[in-house]
Amino acid sequence: MADHWTVGRVAELAGVSVRTLHHYDQIGLVRPSARTGAGYRAYSAADVERLREVLAYRRLGFGLREVAELVGDPSTDAVAHLRRLRGLLLERRRRTDSMVAAIDRELDTRAKGMEVTPEKQLEMLGPRLYDEIGGAYTATRQTDPAIAARIWEALGDARTVLNVGAGTGSYEPTDREVTAVEPSVVMRGQRPAGSAPCVAATAESLPFADRSFDIAMAVSTVHHWADPIAGLREMRRVARRAVVLTFDTDEPGWQNRFWLTRDYLPEFAAVLAEFPSLAGMADALGGRAEPVPVPWDCSDGLFEAYWRRPDAYLEDHVRRAMSVWTKVGTAAEGRAVRSLGEDLDAGRWAERNSDLVDLDAADLGLRLLTA
Repeated sequence: MADHWTVGRVAELAGVSVRTLHHYDQIGLVRPSARTGAGYRAYSAADVERLREVLAYRRLGFGLREVAELVGDPSTDAVAHLRRLRGLLLERRRRTDSMVAAIDRELDTRAKGMEVTPEKQLEMLGPRLYDEIGGAYTATRQTDPAIAARIWEALGDARTVLNVGAGTGSYEPTDREVTAVEPSVVMRGQRPAGSAPCVAATAESLPFADRSFDIAMAVSTVHHWADPIAGLREMRRVARRAVVLTFDTDEPGWQNRFWLTRDYLPEFAAVLAEFPSLAGMADALGGRAEPVPVPWDCSDGLFEAYWRRPDAYLEDHVRRAMSVWTKVGTAAEGRAVRSLGEDLDAGRWAERNSDLVDLDAADLGLRLLTA
């Protein structure tokens, strides 16, 4: 048949057995829409596309029932599935990077002849690894009152709020009807009891109808999205307004705003090499950008939080709640921490950054986009 593929050919191309395809047909997961002249199953291009989605979700570890729900969602087209899959794969990559970092730390410990206890081995290599990462996040990443005031003021009189990339729930207002979206099962598991209902989805494929919410918010999460511009446009699709806390890389020499990236971690620039421009993000939202200074005693342990408390960056549990360190790799992290520690001990950091002592807040590139 023209424009159709036999079950044998599809099995060969997909790398699965004919038996698997027959099973998918029997349970209604992927039913070939045609038959050959001899009565054999034949797959159309649309059938193959659906099979591709099924197999991709299966290889990400989803059960058949979950896959059926995902591919059966009438509001999600092929492009949305691809974006969702890309986001899930990036999340898996982040977890893999975290595990590699944990292995590197153990190798370094062993190379120094130090003992690694069985408990520590299981924490680093076993299923508890991701719980440990999530726990570190909630231990240091709290809602900062000054930053929260700016975000909540921008929400205006909105009653229904969608929090995209919600993480563990920081900055979610308690006096409004909030719906959260978070793709990471680790982060969802760290949300406190009584917090807003949380949907497992990605920013690029929000499972809501147009204009479902008064406003959509996203706080320090856009840099984790597979396609930031697509995610921002999705926010505008599902909400009448939008508020986004993000980072500005438009300003020439932006890497030098913060002493940590200027003097110790130049690799940070590469982490944001493909990050959209602030102008591009503002255009995607149809909004404007305003600076959000970081208070000296910021209680949200984001990357820039300890600009006046440099000793904090020497603490492993503080760094573990910042994705930057995983992305730059253990070699860059180790070098930066050693150099900072040496400069603090020698007084070089204090001499170089004496102008920070009397500042209550600093503009380190955080920007609030409102539309």
